[in-house]
Amino acid sequence: MSTIDDLCRYRRETALLAATEALLGWDERTYLPPAAGEYRAEQMTLLAGMIHRRETDPRLGDWLGELAADSSMADPRSDTATIVRELKREYDKKVKLPQALVEELTRTSVLGQQAWVAARARNDFASFAPLLEKMVRLKREEADALGYAECRYDALLDSYEPGALTSQVTRVLSALRDQLVPLVAAIRDSGRQGDRELLSRRYPLAAQQEFGRRIAAAIGFSFERGRLDVTAHPFCTELGPHDVRITTRYDERHFPGAFFGVLHEAGHGLYEQGLRADQYGLPTGMHVSLGIHESQSRLWENLVGRSRAFWRYCYPLARAAFPEALSDVAEKDFFFAINDVRPSLIRVEADEATYNLHILIRFELEQALVEEELSVADLPSAWTEKYRHTLGLTPPNDADGVLQDIHWSAGLFGYFATYSLGNLYASQFFETADRELGGLAAQFERGDFNPLRNWLIERIHSQGRRFSAAELVQQVTGQPLSHVPLMRHLQGKFGELYGLSPANGARAAGG
Repeated sequence: MSTIDDLCRYRRETALLAATEALLGWDERTYLPPAAGEYRAEQMTLLAGMIHRRETDPRLGDWLGELAADSSMADPRSDTATIVRELKREYDKKVKLPQALVEELTRTSVLGQQAWVAARARNDFASFAPLLEKMVRLKREEADALGYAECRYDALLDSYEPGALTSQVTRVLSALRDQLVPLVAAIRDSGRQGDRELLSRRYPLAAQQEFGRRIAAAIGFSFERGRLDVTAHPFCTELGPHDVRITTRYDERHFPGAFFGVLHEAGHGLYEQGLRADQYGLPTGMHVSLGIHESQSRLWENLVGRSRAFWRYCYPLARAAFPEALSDVAEKDFFFAINDVRPSLIRVEADEATYNLHILIRFELEQALVEEELSVADLPSAWTEKYRHTLGLTPPNDADGVLQDIHWSAGLFGYFATYSLGNLYASQFFETADRELGGLAAQFERGDFNPLRNWLIERIHSQGRRFSAAELVQQVTGQPLSHVPLMRHLQGKFGELYGLSPANGARAAGG
């Protein structure tokens, strides 16, 4: 057996363990009895330690060193070169992390998520603060062990967006903010508003579940290779090459929450189902970055799911599913309601225009925590001040403020920026697909989502980690990452809805 065969076999075995750990994590956030939390933390800690030992085994270093010097590496985009390059990058990072730190991070993440669920339900930040303080301390230790280019936050960002620097992300998000703020102000001053009352009528839970599954299947999510469940904070995870789990949460009086949550997580699921199954566990069968992953969820949720063309197909189905709520509602009024722009407190319920402002708040706060410029004790007041300054809103309590996201309890520092990067990537990809496929709007109107899904599989999913995120965007669109396509989309859609001047809007590609 050759060295590359040894390497791939070993890596696939590690993937089996990682999928088992992911299964325990999925169960912990969906069906685990509350009293079983501590033992689940020990189970996942044990597995995390086993995986870390495998990922730092000296044999890996020997194999990777031998292969890196091989002539088969001449083509950097070949499967072999991609596998070796990306596994070496991962190995060089993992060997810097002490076993004890990896295990303690896992244990604290599981206990932290359970503490977050209880604290949010009770609106009790004080009970959650000690675990969050411990997690922040551990993430600082992780960053220091890994090393960084410019600031400690770089090391954590790199875990989700490989190769990205905090300074680079700050520049692109700042450019986005500079155009978002006046757009939101122009919308506010337009005097127009969608009728959000339409969305808080009674939408029976069983009908929501059936409708969400139907539309997820319509855009291409395979329930033969995945399933949909309920959780406190929606997520997507993969448990194997043919096992993708997506989740949502339902509110009988808030239609958009579950429906767009399903579209969002189905977008993640489509990426996982579009990867090369025969390469599962290897970089050639893995997503590029969290930002690219997020681009797929935001593309289906917003660029498809909130488009006028989508609802020309979907609205008759919605009226049939929810006759009590929608029988007297015109399609144009429903469309305006789901695209109404209004500053709000909850990130996952935010409209397209203000969503990235929520991300910027979290991006800045978590940097301050990691860089020791903000204490956990001062986090609630800092959160409140950011919301007051950025969105003109004051959270009435911590449950709708600093406790609304699960991410920090799970140790996902460096993650939030990928949401906004995903919005940027998504708009750039969508413009290109619209042009190359000859106009997506007409396809959506007749319920045909296969051309777009197949385009995404070919151009993005099947590439695995052949390219970095920055290289992939350039390869697919012919341009480096830019905030311009996203602003073109937002200005086009909301310029039409709110009657804004051409300075604030130009019609967006694809409807």
